[in-house]
Amino acid sequence: MESIWSKTAKLPQFASLEGDRKTDVLVIGGGMAGVLCAWMLREAGVDCLLLEAATIGSGVTENTTAKITAQHGLIYHKLAQQSGMETAKQYLEANLAALDRYRTLCAGIDCGYEEQDAYVYSLQDRGKLEDELAVLEALGVQAELVEQTPLPFSVAGAVRFPKQAQFHPLKFLAAIAAGLPVFEHTPVLELGKHRAVTALGTVTAETILVATHFPILNKHGSYFLKMYQHRSYVLALEGGPRLDGMYVDEAEAGLSFRNAGELLLIGGGDHRTGKTGGGWTELSRFAERHYPGTREVARWATQDCMTLDGAPYIGPYSAHTEGLYVATGFNKWGMSSSMVAAMLLTELATGKEPAWAEAFSPSRSIWKPQLAVNVWEAVRNLLRFSRPRCPHMGCALQWNALEHSWDCPCHGSRFTESGLLLDNPANGNLNL
Repeated sequence: MESIWSKTAKLPQFASLEGDRKTDVLVIGGGMAGVLCAWMLREAGVDCLLLEAATIGSGVTENTTAKITAQHGLIYHKLAQQSGMETAKQYLEANLAALDRYRTLCAGIDCGYEEQDAYVYSLQDRGKLEDELAVLEALGVQAELVEQTPLPFSVAGAVRFPKQAQFHPLKFLAAIAAGLPVFEHTPVLELGKHRAVTALGTVTAETILVATHFPILNKHGSYFLKMYQHRSYVLALEGGPRLDGMYVDEAEAGLSFRNAGELLLIGGGDHRTGKTGGGWTELSRFAERHYPGTREVARWATQDCMTLDGAPYIGPYSAHTEGLYVATGFNKWGMSSSMVAAMLLTELATGKEPAWAEAFSPSRSIWKPQLAVNVWEAVRNLLRFSRPRCPHMGCALQWNALEHSWDCPCHGSRFTESGLLLDNPANGNLNL
């Protein structure tokens, strides 16, 4: 289960941290968000270090479908309804700026950057698309509602965002990470005020940026209530059609499509981590039915942090943690959100006031319907009498027969059959 990105990229390697260090800004987490933060800080002349528990790009970044777009499903109508047009405007401006930044950086990097239109389609509910388009028009976006797509099924319509993009994420990451002050195989075991403790040393810093996918510090920010994790699956097919665009269903359990060179990528089979879903079986059956004659060349899975309102949490970790910032909850849109996070956190770390801070504030209201679901799942699995238990907060783990792993339905930690940690927020192995 290796993504096509992992199979076709060579990433730089870095030593582990040994001994104590001092720096102005410490970045924790070597995925796309963390590496972009470190790169931007260095470009701004800021002394910084990056600590990665495994190797850079080895988490969610290597398993993305690698779309760079400001179109995140039907997010703008949702944000306008829940939080107002100003929030929707800030979200749009931030993601358009992220797209522009990628466009500029990728011009000098051999990373398969390719401009593509992005489409969000609905199988039956045209009204949802019309509602989204109305908000987009009010925001000044040149989107349009199209009737037909090249997908192998009929749709009620699709909203088209022109001139978005896709790329090879690990080739891009390899280019920007070269020469950065990175330490790999250096998990943070304890995070305190202006310091991070590792197995072989302590790093002290005026500012710490936590970009670890799911935040590693439980006692502040209530991220264990504000987020849950969601798994989705990808097939790479040889011999599929050229779609000329990136396509995603507005429904959470729908399918996504894009080409990567000569390959067709189909994503879907989604479910909350610790639950069951269609997985690769659903995708394989779809390919057999709609794309007969294609050949599977790769399959992989990824995991996304889902927030209460669909927007990431980027900014101060909490109201009580001076000098500590976070980027998390990218809701399946990790590439554009990583760039937004890097731009926002670099400005915060250098004493500036980002223009879009309010839309992404981790301290915004948590009173959303999803909160009740998250609380119910946590309580139910905390009270369930079974073993093994997750070392993160003690929830009962669920066996994932599809991927042969122990998964946590509460917060999404995952472990191998023998107990080795696969996905955080847990930061240690199981005692089986």
